[in-house]
Amino acid sequence: MGAASNESLDVLSVFLTGIPGLEAQHGWLSIPFFTMYIVAIVGNSLIMAAVHVDAALHEPMYLFLSMLAVTEVGVSVSTLPTVMGILWFDARQIDFDGCLAQMFFIHTFSCMESGVLLAMSYDRFVAIYNPLRYTAILTLSRIICMGLGITLKSVTFMAPLPILLRQLPYCHVNVLSHSYCLHSDLIQLPCADTKLNSILGLSIVLATFGLDSLLIVVSYVLILYTVLGIASGEGRRKALNTCVSHICAVLLYYVPMIGVSVMHRAAKHASPLVHTLTSSIYLFVPPVLNPIIYSVKTKPVRQGIFTLFSCKRKWL
Repeated sequence: MGAASNESLDVLSVFLTGIPGLEAQHGWLSIPFFTMYIVAIVGNSLIMAAVHVDAALHEPMYLFLSMLAVTEVGVSVSTLPTVMGILWFDARQIDFDGCLAQMFFIHTFSCMESGVLLAMSYDRFVAIYNPLRYTAILTLSRIICMGLGITLKSVTFMAPLPILLRQLPYCHVNVLSHSYCLHSDLIQLPCADTKLNSILGLSIVLATFGLDSLLIVVSYVLILYTVLGIASGEGRRKALNTCVSHICAVLLYYVPMIGVSVMHRAAKHASPLVHTLTSSIYLFVPPVLNPIIYSVKTKPVRQGIFTLFSCKRKWL
């Protein structure tokens, strides 16, 4: 089979895959998928708006929560056009540069989400270890610098991936295994050695998601050590209760990610439907559930959303 030269990349197309074995039900499946997108985008947007409007939420914990909401809206918006395009219109074809752009944004926002979860674990540690100096340590300027640092790190790490992929020759048939473009899928397409791309991809995963998850575990070991030093049982319970929502967010993010990694390596011969479902859980479930968890478990967030709607009623 021939290879497409770099000059022909502008006209090279990639074909996405819907939900294997359920193509006939795509119309019905579009309903729960579109509902998830609406819940994710509206729920996270409400959290961002509530934090912006309600002065009571202008604290480090909620500013970090607003950053998390931004990353989850970013992930949802990045996958929405191709996923719904396939389910609604059977639009499987995407131009190569568009696919690279989608891959870059999905991975960049996912990396940012991991970084924000790490920043939130540090926030919880400071709040429990040194509550009297909490706002003095996590000032607005430091929080902004942390947010900019997370963004810069994510963009810097992910930018080489599409650049290197664009240098490779491609075969004439380019079919991906998902309804969105991922690096692990795209490196299977070139008609050339992709060892460098694979090594770079693994290095980025270890330097970002791997390091972030390790530091989150260290943060919670320190938090647990600090909590055990609190004299009263009520004080220990209150301290740990402030971490419940964040622990849920971490588990919602990293457990599906580990599941996807295990499936790609240990269950290569599993049904394509299983691979599609695990990847979908990783990308779709955290943005849907995190706003719900934080709204239910965190009273100030819930009150902030009520305040937001009351302000809208006054304007009307």
